[in-house]
Amino acid sequence: MPTIKLSNINKTFGHDLSKVHVLHDINFQANKGELILVLGPSGSGKSTFLTITGGLQTPSSGTVFLNDEPLNQLNKKALEQLRLNNIGFVLQSYNLLPYLTVKEQFELADRVKKTGNLTDGRFDDLINVLGIDDLMNKYPAELSGGQNQRVAIARALYTDPEIILADEPTAALDTARVDEVGQMLKSLAKDRNKAIVVVTHDLRLKNYADRIYNIIDGKMTQDTSNMH
Repeated sequence: MPTIKLSNINKTFGHDLSKVHVLHDINFQANKGELILVLGPSGSGKSTFLTITGGLQTPSSGTVFLNDEPLNQLNKKALEQLRLNNIGFVLQSYNLLPYLTVKEQFELADRVKKTGNLTDGRFDDLINVLGIDDLMNKYPAELSGGQNQRVAIARALYTDPEIILADEPTAALDTARVDEVGQMLKSLAKDRNKAIVVVTHDLRLKNYADRIYNIIDGKMTQDTSNMH
């Protein structure tokens, strides 16, 4: 069974003349062990797709299933628990708290989710791969865009979620770092059996994807030219 499944998802904003149809009949699924790219230009609906997939927004119609459970049948508390325990988000805003050092961002995660986070050894490996081990005592404002991005990736992976949803995780990175992040996401999918969905317009990640979807004007198609 797919870990995530979207069935006939539509999303509209506004009413009457100002109504905008952002997503049209989206059908999508992601399985554990896969790195999936959703490619599309700015304004194509890919961020909306990602937030609906992660239960941060509700669709206007259609159903999102997580491990066969329809999200629209969960109450707010159950949905929050599900997001906390099962999903890691890497959002474009970095989602880092400006008044906490890098180290404190992870300590906060330990307070919010008390069990099941990365062990010290695996955490050390992660921050070494991402090259952020010497940034632990700095604040987000003291970091470059690329450094903040790498901290945000580490923060999402720290809770060891089964699903990772990433919005343009490589936008501020140079090509060498993109390759490292691509390789890391691919090995996380394979070795740790996670379902990873990346929405991006960064074609440099194509080599690492198991499957690629294209989203244009809110319509999604699967790219079969890259099938492994």
